[in-house]
Amino acid sequence: MTHLWIRAESRPNEERTGITPDGVRTLIARGIHVTVEDSPTRVIGSEAFVDAGATLAQEGSWPDAPRDAIIFGLKELPDDGTPLPHRHIMFGHAYKGQTAGQRLLDRFAAGGGRLYDLEYLLDETGRRVAAFGYWAGYAGAAVSVLAWAAQQRGEICPTVTTWPNSDAMLADLRAALDGQRPADALVIGALGRVGTGASDLCEQLDIPVTRWDMAETAHGGPFPEVLDHALFFNCILAAPGCPVFVPASAAAMPRKLRVIGDIACDPQSDFSPIKVYDRETDWHTPVTRVFTDPPLDVMAIDNLPSLLPLESSQDFAAQLLPSLETLTDPEAGVWGRAAAIYDQHKKG
Repeated sequence: MTHLWIRAESRPNEERTGITPDGVRTLIARGIHVTVEDSPTRVIGSEAFVDAGATLAQEGSWPDAPRDAIIFGLKELPDDGTPLPHRHIMFGHAYKGQTAGQRLLDRFAAGGGRLYDLEYLLDETGRRVAAFGYWAGYAGAAVSVLAWAAQQRGEICPTVTTWPNSDAMLADLRAALDGQRPADALVIGALGRVGTGASDLCEQLDIPVTRWDMAETAHGGPFPEVLDHALFFNCILAAPGCPVFVPASAAAMPRKLRVIGDIACDPQSDFSPIKVYDRETDWHTPVTRVFTDPPLDVMAIDNLPSLLPLESSQDFAAQLLPSLETLTDPEAGVWGRAAAIYDQHKKG
């Protein structure tokens, strides 16, 4: 019998889950045994999973799970160097040359386990089967608007924390704006999930949005229009051939730009399209002020959907569930493709 072990998240400020109690019921009906670790922070309480038929395990006990169990979580494992003998479903961030990612691959190689990276669960056409992108865009735009509002008060963006839902988030944003609003926003990658989320947030706050995608960026730059908007949201992943949207020389250029929301958030990549900063931000310090006269803040939080943990979890879990139902054959379909990608990078 296939055994899915849902681990508690160990990363700070992570309340999301990749499966709901209804999803657990569906998997059990498919003949999959489900264990869920207790968690004081998961946005859906453990009792709901137990009521759905899951077996409850102690928080953080996944290393002692049966060897044939498939361990399912979202974010990073504790980076303690221990070998990983299990199969893991998670966001590994391991295939783009990241230092921590190589350590993770080394741990799988040492333990004989396998990574099914959630970012590389692909259907037959190569499209991701599940993503948090919409809520990353939505929350990233929200924090960027908070940064703009703080600038109007002569301040820098304050610490952020979770919102119970998007309505509460919008209410807080309107209070922070206090009748003001940015003149406009530019979204690059507007046709994707992330760009759609960022655009929707702006529209709900009556911020005019300019939407760009591949057609508008195909000429490769330069892109002076970016500096001519109050807000800029980068929703395109760093990759070879990605054009530069904000060059390092922007410091000396005239600009209306006051806040960059780098929602794709890969500042340490050589291919980053934003060259005025080099490190992620976090909930305690949501922005980096890169220029002061006039101010330019960069928001680059790498777990944005966690700010809306319930809505983002429900959306992602609904997308992923059909694939989880096929775990009865973890060598076929979406799982077989993910395993092949892991094998390719493991050998590299």
